[in-house]
Amino acid sequence: MLDLFTIFSKGGIVLWCFQSTSQIFAPSVNALIRSVILQERTGNNTYDHNGLTLQYKLDNEFELVFVVAYQKILQLSYVDKFLNDIHLEFRDKYKNELASGLHFYEFNFIDDYKSVLLSAEQWGKMQAKAPKQMRSFEESFKSKKTVASMIERKGEEKNVKQKKKGVGFAEDVKRDQVKGDTTSPSVSPKAMNGSMDEDIIQANRMKFAQKMNKKKSVDKPKSPKSPPQEKAGKKPRVWELGGNSKDLANLERTTDRPEDVQSHYTPDEEIVGKMHGHIKDIEVESSSEEDDDENYEENEAYQQKPQQTKAAKGGMFSMFRGLVGSKNLTAETMKPALEKLKDHLITKNVASDIALKLCDSVATKLEGKVLGTFDSVATTVKTTLTESLVQILSPKRRVDILRDCIEAKKQKRPYVMAFCGVNGVGKSTNLAKICFWLIENNMRVLIAACDTFRAGAVEQLRTHTRHLNALHPAERHDGYQMVQLYEKGYGKDAAGIAMEAIRFAKDSAIDIVLVDTAGRMQDNEPLMRALAKLIKVNEPDLVLFVGEALVGNEAVDQLVKFNQALADYSSSSNPHIIDGIVLTKFDTIDDKVGAAISMTYITGQPIVFVGTGQTYTDLKALNAKAVVHALMK
Repeated sequence: MLDLFTIFSKGGIVLWCFQSTSQIFAPSVNALIRSVILQERTGNNTYDHNGLTLQYKLDNEFELVFVVAYQKILQLSYVDKFLNDIHLEFRDKYKNELASGLHFYEFNFIDDYKSVLLSAEQWGKMQAKAPKQMRSFEESFKSKKTVASMIERKGEEKNVKQKKKGVGFAEDVKRDQVKGDTTSPSVSPKAMNGSMDEDIIQANRMKFAQKMNKKKSVDKPKSPKSPPQEKAGKKPRVWELGGNSKDLANLERTTDRPEDVQSHYTPDEEIVGKMHGHIKDIEVESSSEEDDDENYEENEAYQQKPQQTKAAKGGMFSMFRGLVGSKNLTAETMKPALEKLKDHLITKNVASDIALKLCDSVATKLEGKVLGTFDSVATTVKTTLTESLVQILSPKRRVDILRDCIEAKKQKRPYVMAFCGVNGVGKSTNLAKICFWLIENNMRVLIAACDTFRAGAVEQLRTHTRHLNALHPAERHDGYQMVQLYEKGYGKDAAGIAMEAIRFAKDSAIDIVLVDTAGRMQDNEPLMRALAKLIKVNEPDLVLFVGEALVGNEAVDQLVKFNQALADYSSSSNPHIIDGIVLTKFDTIDDKVGAAISMTYITGQPIVFVGTGQTYTDLKALNAKAVVHALMK
């Protein structure tokens, strides 16, 4: 039933392998290593690729990986048990060789493999035949309740439902009878011997009748109705300075008037030339405080002082101090610490699902790891998590736009970039920043105004075009206008405008086309179909998703649904989905940088640009260490 079983080290050395079919499994195993193990996504132990399901188990003590591959259509219940048993069997048999690092030893393991596989298959058949057992108390939700959650404290009592004012209850009747209330109905001994239900019903009826009689006696006679007034008709509101049809000529702003062409914008000559070459990274803040904190904790492990002369700084990793001294990390040992770690990541704006997966990945990577005598658990966990986060934020492929533009120029075609995202995240503004960076590097740019829905979208891009041309006038570039705007007004088909703009750029020998699209919510199916059509028809070289750094869980929903819509509505076997991310409003979030982690984890694509302000030079490249440093504060 198993097509492949292999054991290899994390350094890439295959220790032992068994293959039951002639199928080539190298692409699937390489994809597992590249997409899961190297990308630190080891929380889930299954991976699907090309119709195969690969399950794996990590041995962190000897740095080994055990991988099983079988057809995805099969439902094998014994694979987890088989991996655990074969892992223990291999470790016990070759413990000395593994401890001494003999990876090129001839491991004769075929008989042990067959016996363990046979026992696991028999166990799976027995489990399939056995009747389904009820959950034990430890597995139920009730066992997870703590004593503290069941204690009722003052101010937390449940609200008692108030009784209806107009109706009395039988309990009230009995209480009145005991007190000797004359208003309560008298009950004969004969009725007391009868049915209790009839007695209660009768008492409630009489109580209700008395309440209604009292209410009627209190009511005052109603005054006669006044004659109905005639309803006034709706009058149009007259706005001050509202204008009329005669003012339409002055209010028309679709095309520039002669006086508007002469822009009153005063270019800031100081910013010209500052963004030549590659974009600078976000600066890393000094981490001297954290280094002092770590040194303090390590010195405390060596020496015991009767009184602390200096208060230890907190930090998120102070929770691991109680774990120092354990030689072998287990899941139970790390569980309370990882719960606090997950809460810390969520407070830093990491999506809750992503935070849970990151904690599972760290637990999988550390479980079974043997610590040295003086190794601090805090240092070990912090190093592991930092490596995982840096690995996630490091791009699998480098996006070098300037190099790609030069390659497209050699092919005598424009390089096309499309921007998409939800409403109000700053697509047009950051498009103008990227345009300024490109013209700083002597690239001619055409902006395609494909946002034909939002009022003022075309005028906004026209204003940016005037400002950018004022900063880089044609006189400095051999008479060539560096930025041009291609627009067809409002209400037109965005895909058609983009196609015409690309054709115009090719005929005019323009280097780059920046396609600005309308903002749309990820649940709006008609608009998502229109976006998929634009990308399918025009085939841009780079599709950038523009997202703001303020979002939390919403980042996951946006990216997943945008990618899903581009894949579903493209009617292509190889759809073009999101290639990179532009993270905006990064200067407004302080150290809550979790959106960068969430977006990169979901798409697996790099963050190409980071918007850090409101001027043309406020554009940076992502520095993974800077983001992780802010996340660890």
